[in-house]
Amino acid sequence: MSVEPDKYPGLTGYDGDAVAALVDAERALPPERRAALATAWRELKRAPLTAWFGIVVIACYAVLAIFAPLIAPYSESGIVANQYEPWSQQFIFGTDQLGRDMLSRLIFGARNTIGIALLTTSLSFLIGGVLGLLAATLGGWTDQLLARVVDILMAIPQLIFALMLLSIFGSSVINLILIIAILDSTRVFRLTRAIAMNVVVLDFVEAARLQGERLGWIMGREILPNILPPLVVEFGLRFCFVFLTISALSFLGLGIKPPTADWGSMVRENATLINYGDVTPLLPAGAIALLTVAVNFVVDWLLHKTSGLKDER
Repeated sequence: MSVEPDKYPGLTGYDGDAVAALVDAERALPPERRAALATAWRELKRAPLTAWFGIVVIACYAVLAIFAPLIAPYSESGIVANQYEPWSQQFIFGTDQLGRDMLSRLIFGARNTIGIALLTTSLSFLIGGVLGLLAATLGGWTDQLLARVVDILMAIPQLIFALMLLSIFGSSVINLILIIAILDSTRVFRLTRAIAMNVVVLDFVEAARLQGERLGWIMGREILPNILPPLVVEFGLRFCFVFLTISALSFLGLGIKPPTADWGSMVRENATLINYGDVTPLLPAGAIALLTVAVNFVVDWLLHKTSGLKDER
């Protein structure tokens, strides 16, 4: 089998079963899918080093979160040694205040902290996005009512409001997700409403209304595809804010409850080690900071791509 040199650089002529499998797998894809994959790969090759750094870090975190039980050397809450064991070959990052392996809890913390933050951000976008589209599409009293309710919620600092609501309703995982998602959806509502209002006045939306299309069709098929790029970028930014909010609440004792591993609570539980020159409490704090920086690098790149801005050469 001959391989196109431009398409597969470094592979020329007959290169065995591996190349044949690669070519066959690509030909099996629909043409639209092949074109989309080729475009995505071209954009990735042109991405800056910061974006690649962010993508690699996010991929590593995702692997840790998905395969945590297979990667972690010990269980999430198992007591495996004495309290505050120093770093050693057996316990790479030592043990915590109960004798649990810090490395294992860091790995499981990726699953819990990132998973809850991702679910919360998705729910906030579902709530805020739908309400923002409704407000922009319907206008009138619906728009004014929703906008005024959002203004009232945004007038109260989010962290203080979350602390108050969690103190009232309890800090279970369900309450944590619902409260933060509802509070954070106000920001999503404002953005969605603002950019959707620039689309609802266009001719193709008016034509869809005159044709008698349903409200859901107009919102989902006419407006949403045209405002999706800024929403995707905002999703990354809001994920960082939600991620940091959950970690802050856990540090204050009102977030994810023990024995569930969570990076915010791990900083609080082992903070006393700082007094003895031990940097173990900085490990979960560093994990939080690294993921936040990585996501922001990717978001900056996506924002640059979707804004149409070009570097001057």
